[in-house]
Amino acid sequence: MMDFGQVSLCKVVSTTKFGAFVDAGRERDVLLPFAEQTRRVAAGEEVLVALYTDKSGRACLTMNVYDYLSSDSPYKKDDRVKGRVYEISERFGAFVAVDDKYSGLIPAREVLPDIRIGRLIDARVTDVRPDGKLTLSAREKAYIQMEADAERVMEVLDAFDGVLPFNDSASPDVIKREFGMSKNAFKRAVGKLYKQHRILIEEASIRKI
Repeated sequence: MMDFGQVSLCKVVSTTKFGAFVDAGRERDVLLPFAEQTRRVAAGEEVLVALYTDKSGRACLTMNVYDYLSSDSPYKKDDRVKGRVYEISERFGAFVAVDDKYSGLIPAREVLPDIRIGRLIDARVTDVRPDGKLTLSAREKAYIQMEADAERVMEVLDAFDGVLPFNDSASPDVIKREFGMSKNAFKRAVGKLYKQHRILIEEASIRKI
């Protein structure tokens, strides 16, 4: 049985004009009101929710689980963890419930295009904040990630018939859109490819050799 204040992955049983009813392991299915949904849910899917009591004293669920997650995880810097993305903010990044229990955040600059709400991801702890919350990255350390990033650049080059219409001075937004990486990661990958004599960096383009 799910306790009040607990965060758990639960199955949506049905949807109504008031919200959704969810199997939280209690005697009756519990209402997940529309106002407590971070996105519209559908019957049959599993959602990460917390159990609380509303103003009238009824048991209800919320997908806004930030305040219910624990900050006393056993993890330290460079540990590998699994977590579920429960909210994405353009300003702050992707909020992750590590082990569906601990509070974690992938900063906005580290959010890859394939990270979406509800996805279970593998991540690396890059920092444990003074308040105990975890800063995460879905990427490897720079020297490990560089090889994969370099191959990603080559894949995109092939898609552009061997010539990118911009060089490593392109804006961070363009780089993130085309490659799913930060500008610094892109510059490291391009530098590696240049030293390997696999590309030419021209005034307004990058050309595959």
